[in-house]
Amino acid sequence: MKILVIDIGGAHIKVLASGHKKRVDIPSGPHLTPARMVALVRAATVLWRYDAVSMGYPGPVVHGRPNKEPVNLGRGWIRYNFQRAFHRPIKIVNDAAMQALGSYEGGQMLFLGLGTGLGCALIVDNVLVPLELSHLPYRKDLSYEDYVGEAGLLRRGKKKWRRHVSKVVQLLKAGLQADYVVLGGGNARLLKKLPHGARLGKNSNAFLGGYRLWDKRYSGSSPGRFMHHAIRR
Repeated sequence: MKILVIDIGGAHIKVLASGHKKRVDIPSGPHLTPARMVALVRAATVLWRYDAVSMGYPGPVVHGRPNKEPVNLGRGWIRYNFQRAFHRPIKIVNDAAMQALGSYEGGQMLFLGLGTGLGCALIVDNVLVPLELSHLPYRKDLSYEDYVGEAGLLRRGKKKWRRHVSKVVQLLKAGLQADYVVLGGGNARLLKKLPHGARLGKNSNAFLGGYRLWDKRYSGSSPGRFMHHAIRR
């Protein structure tokens, strides 16, 4: 099966498909609607052949559908029929969950995406477990995301932000009994020293995660089981 993987971000849409080595980057932005996204992707991949689509969505996904409008894009994502638009079967997951699945190397893995917010996903024996951690209280009536997201980095500076990242990783790793932690997202590169038990992920792992959604070795082949996703915001 050939799969088209779409990773939607606030600045770019990143697209890759089975059998292709070079991804396509398409500008997104605050006026990007789902219909416009589909039109841009289809135009950029008009010569590509694919049987199914995987899409990483920058917001909550429940039962395989966006559950909340994205913060940095246009409107209309919740009710849009992506399968009809692409004329292909499609699986939609939170973007952090898709990168997590591509980063997974067995056992019990916690994924934390250090970006604008805090992306979270837990995978246990090939099964993605739904989480909502970013807005839980951490310190002084503020959330984990308030401290280790982009706002916390800008407010407190890199030195204090790094200390909080290390502490949050250790707290969540212990609380969820994870064997290891993968740190992704654009701000992970700012860490001078990785917390114990953590390693860096790669943004390109999102494409591997998109392929794995259709792999029977992972629970992505069972929509009823897998399509309860880690929630980013």
